[in-house]
Amino acid sequence: MTPTSVAPAAPPLDDAVRLRLDPHPSRTTVLDGAWWPRSTDVVAELPSLVEALAGLRGETTHVLLNTAEWDLPHPRRAAVGHRAVRLGWFTSQPAGLVTIICEYGHDRFDLLVVPPDASRASADIASTAAADATDKRHTPELLTGIEHSG
Repeated sequence: MTPTSVAPAAPPLDDAVRLRLDPHPSRTTVLDGAWWPRSTDVVAELPSLVEALAGLRGETTHVLLNTAEWDLPHPRRAAVGHRAVRLGWFTSQPAGLVTIICEYGHDRFDLLVVPPDASRASADIASTAAADATDKRHTPELLTGIEHSG
């Protein structure tokens, strides 16, 4: 796959994206919510997230990801519906964080990424905290409380 190629859209693993957002978004919060993907395959997981966020703050144009948390390859674009979203892969992106950039940088979502193998109970606790505007913890702190299943 060349750096400018678009990764094909994979069928969703499930019809419901596991996403919890702060109902009253504000740029003064640490996080806007949490996303609990079912795998570390960004090509399979990302389209349902982008579609779930559609219309909330404008069209998603870019997604920033931590290179160590997702399976290879790391495509430069991902197909979402009939368009492509640009992907940025960074070692400097904090662990457990995905940043969704909307409408060419005019707004964004900062979401905790709950590990796919997290237990349901700990995923729920971490997601609730990430979507709570009064909770000032960052992703590393929230990740330490997550228990992994099986």
